[in-house]
Amino acid sequence: MREWKVAGGLLADERGLLLVANTRRNGSIDWTTPGGVVDEGESPIEALGREVAEETGLYVPCWERLCWTVSVEFIEMDMSLDVEVHLAESFTGRLVIDDPDGIVTAAEFVDRRGVVDRLVGASLWVAEPLHDWMAGPWNDVRHYDYAAHGSRPSELRAERRNP
Repeated sequence: MREWKVAGGLLADERGLLLVANTRRNGSIDWTTPGGVVDEGESPIEALGREVAEETGLYVPCWERLCWTVSVEFIEMDMSLDVEVHLAESFTGRLVIDDPDGIVTAAEFVDRRGVVDRLVGASLWVAEPLHDWMAGPWNDVRHYDYAAHGSRPSELRAERRNP
């Protein structure tokens, strides 16, 4: 089974929550929090700091805490995804899009309505936790567990296993 580990970051200030536009191989765009794949030998926090800096030009000196985790089992694709999402205590720098992978093509600080608008059509495992967070942040760590059915990304159907 192929296993992916990903870290995502919640960076927010008076302008709202930072979301990045990811341009996929098929040309589609999906909005997420900044972050990315945890490379071998990296901790999720190390990967998150590296990815945020690469994707946005912003530097996070300290992550306040883990907010939620996500597990997705892609049944027909023999693959799994584990995600950690952390809240930034603070951040510095100027927002600059210069992703070396060419995936992140835009970034915006958006209010709650903007988050909802940008997540239309997003994967359930991205949208649901973020919608919950925007409705009212929490202090504990929450876990979201999903099963995804389908053999291609364009046809995936996800269901939550721990409502």
